[in-house]
Parts: sequence; structure tokens; C-alpha cells
Amino acid sequence: MTDRSHQQGAREASMRDRRAQAAWAADCAERVLPYFEKAFPDDDRPRKAVEAARAWARGEIRVSEARTAALAAHAAARDAAAAGQLAACAAARAAGHAAATAHVASHARGVMYYVEKVEGYVKTGLVTRERRPRP
Repeated sequence: MTDRSHQQGAREASMRDRRAQAAWAADCAERVLPYFEKAFPDDDRPRKAVEAARAWARGEIRVSEARTAALAAHAAARDAAAAGQLAACAAARAAGHAAATAHVASHARGVMYYVEKVEGYVKTGLVTRERRPRP
């Protein structure tokens, strides 16, 4: 095996690993997506990010398309935070990180972080917070 073919094989293995991570991240994010969709039934940006992560994992879309979906999910998260919807915000962030795994593999860890945040909010009953005006 030449050095060049060894490097090519390593790149292909790395890409397979990242695609598997993106599929796993999408599965994890989808578990908490109902917390966003219940609060914002007409906003499909996080759902589209999860779908983009899966599509990228299957080789159907480019990284740039997955990144666009990730950024849209994070915008939805900011909207949810502004509305005081803590669990919805974290769920949208999980979806955004799932799609962003196409760009950088370490975003898959962000999915778990936000899934755990959703679960913590639900467990403690702190799914929403009341917005208080600043003095």
C-alpha cells in the first residue's frame, strides 16, 4: 500500500465515522424535538436541521446545506430563548448541533449537552421561564 492510498483510506474512514456521528446525533436530537415543536408548532427549522443531518449522513446533501440548516435551527433556539421557552431552546440547539456535525465532528458532543439540558428542564419542571422586564 502506498502512502497516498493509505492517506486516502484514512480520509474515507474518517468521513464514514463523521457520517455515522451525524446520523447518531440526529437520532439523539430527534428525541427532544417534541419540546420545541409543542411550543412552536409552525416553526420547522429544528426539524429541518435533523433531516439535514440525516441527509448529509446518507451523502445526499453538501456540508454547506447542512450548515445552513444548523444556523437556522440556532436562530430558532434564540427565538425560543427570547420567549422564555427553555426546553424548546435547548431542543433547537440540539438539532442545530446535529446538522453542524457535517461541518465539524465535535458538534455531536453539543447534541448530548443540549439533550441533557432538555431532560434536566423537564425533570425539574423548569420547561419555561417567565420573562421579567429589566429595571
